[in-house]
Amino acid sequence: MSESVRRGTARTVVVWDALLEALDERARIVDIGGGTGGFAVRLAGLGHTVTVVDPSPDALAALGRRAAESDVRDRITGIQGDVDGLLDIVEEADVVLCHGVLEVVDDPAAALATIHRVLRPGGALSLLVAQRHAAVLARAMAGHFQQALALLDRSSPAAGGRSSSRFTHDEAADLLAGAGFTVDAVHGVRVFADLVPGSLLDLEPGATTALVELERAVATRPEYLPLAAQVHLLAHR
Repeated sequence: MSESVRRGTARTVVVWDALLEALDERARIVDIGGGTGGFAVRLAGLGHTVTVVDPSPDALAALGRRAAESDVRDRITGIQGDVDGLLDIVEEADVVLCHGVLEVVDDPAAALATIHRVLRPGGALSLLVAQRHAAVLARAMAGHFQQALALLDRSSPAAGGRSSSRFTHDEAADLLAGAGFTVDAVHGVRVFADLVPGSLLDLEPGATTALVELERAVATRPEYLPLAAQVHLLAHR
């Protein structure tokens, strides 16, 4: 297993655990910004029907190839678009994945309101957002102190000038409540995975397994939430 695969497993295991627990029956899933199908292909392999909405034609082409390789093309549909036009391109969904999308939309509250309208009553939303506290810490540890200082302000652009937002848990929860969602569970994601040197995962036997166990152990402990690179919230309409 390559270092990138090892690190990817540790980065996503908490989200997968939460999703698999929530998906106890066949579901119609909409994956907003699902790109090349990192979540969609596996979910389709479990028998769910997945529509991936993404603005990138290249990503959707890669999605089609991955779906074909995994023999799930009949359960995956790729549509070019974004959350603003969601109501025009998808029908009612049982589950919506919104991972890494709120950071780049102009109006996160409006985006969540649109998702609320797409979900059936009782439908579930998996929301994954970049977390500001950890971003400040990461910039400071890398010696980028001015960038860290700028990130303390929620209205500041991301490092490098690219417009992007990061959220605390409270901010994300407030946005969900304002859109009419009820939060069911909160998880800290990538608490340690981004901090562990890749060489350690390559050279130390059992390191990846131990890291995955550690990520799972701290995912629901509130004292570690500010250290998480991402916050995952499961909510329902």
